[in-house]
Amino acid sequence: MHFYSPSRGKLSFKEVFHDLMNYISSQPEESYKLIIGTDSHAYFGESVVFVTAIVIHRVGKGGRYFFQKQRQPFMASLRQRIYYETFLSLEVASHLTKKLARNGHDEPNIEIHLDVGEKGETRGIIKEVVGMVIGSGYSARIKPESYGASNVADRFTR
Repeated sequence: MHFYSPSRGKLSFKEVFHDLMNYISSQPEESYKLIIGTDSHAYFGESVVFVTAIVIHRVGKGGRYFFQKQRQPFMASLRQRIYYETFLSLEVASHLTKKLARNGHDEPNIEIHLDVGEKGETRGIIKEVVGMVIGSGYSARIKPESYGASNVADRFTR
């Protein structure tokens, strides 16, 4: 599982984790949010590019992000794409949760940002994907609060 950092280039998951921990430990008195979000872009009839972002937000003082990109066969169904976006975010969250627990952080504050909202085509599946996230033990955010998916990950889908 490889990620990319705008400032450090290609990183392994282990390197991303160490970067996250170093960022937090440099100012431990601050408040942090660990955010995971996935967005996708369909290239009609060809493929779908999925981008999953990990964002560490030092509340009120900026943050850092890392992302991974993958290409999958074309999915005509928007519902299928949103489910897969949610699955990818939950997969990364699960890896992070395990790594955090092994390092003494048993109650991670991880938010999953979903690329769904009340005003678009995805409004009909909000309850389903939010339920998947909450049922997995994480908090969920939807548009307009889901900037991890709709801003950070979206930037790298094209």
